[in-house]
Amino acid sequence: MAVRYFYGWNVVAATFVMAMFSFGLGFYGVTVYVASLQRLHGWSASSVSAPVTVYYVAGALLTAAIGGVYDRIGPRAVVSVASIAMVAGLAALGIVTRPWQLYPIFLVMSVGWGAMSGAAINIILAPWWQRRRGLVVSLAFNGATLGGVIVVPMLIHLLGALGFTRALIVAAIASLVVMLAAAAVMRRDPRELGLGPDGDPVLLNRDASPLVHDARTLVHAEAPAGAVRPPRGRGDALRTWRFWSVSAPFALGLAAQVGVLTHLVALITPTLDANAAGRAVSATTAAALLGRLVTGVVVDRLNRRFVASATLLVQIVGVTLLARAGSPAGVYAGCALFGLGVGNLTTLPGLILAVEWPRERFSSLVSLVVGINQFTFAFGPSLVGLIRDWAGSYGPALGACTAIQAAAASLILLGPRRTRPARS
Repeated sequence: MAVRYFYGWNVVAATFVMAMFSFGLGFYGVTVYVASLQRLHGWSASSVSAPVTVYYVAGALLTAAIGGVYDRIGPRAVVSVASIAMVAGLAALGIVTRPWQLYPIFLVMSVGWGAMSGAAINIILAPWWQRRRGLVVSLAFNGATLGGVIVVPMLIHLLGALGFTRALIVAAIASLVVMLAAAAVMRRDPRELGLGPDGDPVLLNRDASPLVHDARTLVHAEAPAGAVRPPRGRGDALRTWRFWSVSAPFALGLAAQVGVLTHLVALITPTLDANAAGRAVSATTAAALLGRLVTGVVVDRLNRRFVASATLLVQIVGVTLLARAGSPAGVYAGCALFGLGVGNLTTLPGLILAVEWPRERFSSLVSLVVGINQFTFAFGPSLVGLIRDWAGSYGPALGACTAIQAAAASLILLGPRRTRPARS
């Protein structure tokens, strides 16, 4: 009998495209906007960087609440509105004449970033996949990684060919068309097609009613094996170690990671020339893609907390090599090892939540965790910059980052003891 194609793969592809443009324009592209604004207007680094911090903080606050919005109106509407907000802010960046104008523009862009970042990827895919969620989430997050590989070079090329204002307008229009097309593919739930997660048939009660009535309640759905039924409200979750044993380690790890990424070119340029530094950054991104793919293949068969701790330890080795490298070979090795974990630290929180919390809690909790993470990593670049300015070199700053990641690698292993299986 022929195997029927599962529409969930279309949702994975659409989420991949959304991630590529949301991260390409809203995360990796920020460094291009900052550098271009400084060069064109002669503004100081602090006057341009402060609005970026506001941007990340505002996006984090929205991310923490976005799960309920997705539940109420569905991914198609949320992604469409978020795409319009992101590209509107992008186009407006090309016409600013005063530094203060960056604040409202970045606030508009933060609507797009907060609604289409890591939490959104998990929320959109959660109803469609259960057994292979680790694989499909990793595949979708690779779109985010490719945002740095494809979207950012395209932005730089357009800037050189058209100038800052025209380039951003063209990029905004083209990106909007692609993201709206991706949004049109997204459906809320496989039950619209008469299917369950992973394309399985929907089980029926004796009265022929669906076993699962609503994606937000899942009243008869079986919780992940071994999970403990936790308190119901988000406020109750915030008062449990079960929640913070996921949120705190990844918040710390991402703060160190984003701090290193933001200053990566500056810290490796003394060892490499400009072209070689660009290749080293590409190697970091390629390693992130490889690391996420490999993790996606094996993570569903392993303890996800152990995988997270191992990822942080690999990054610690990479950052240590970067701090001590005096040769191009050492820099490339450090970038590759550091890069292996870059993608996984955004993927793994949702995968851990998926096995440790009931499915009906997933959307609200993953958005809360990602929001806390984004709020924390907004200050990572400033921390690295301050330590670097105080010490006169990047060595102590990178040492602080390894210490933070070591703490995160330890905390993630201190998850709560599973005392009893959850009731179905």
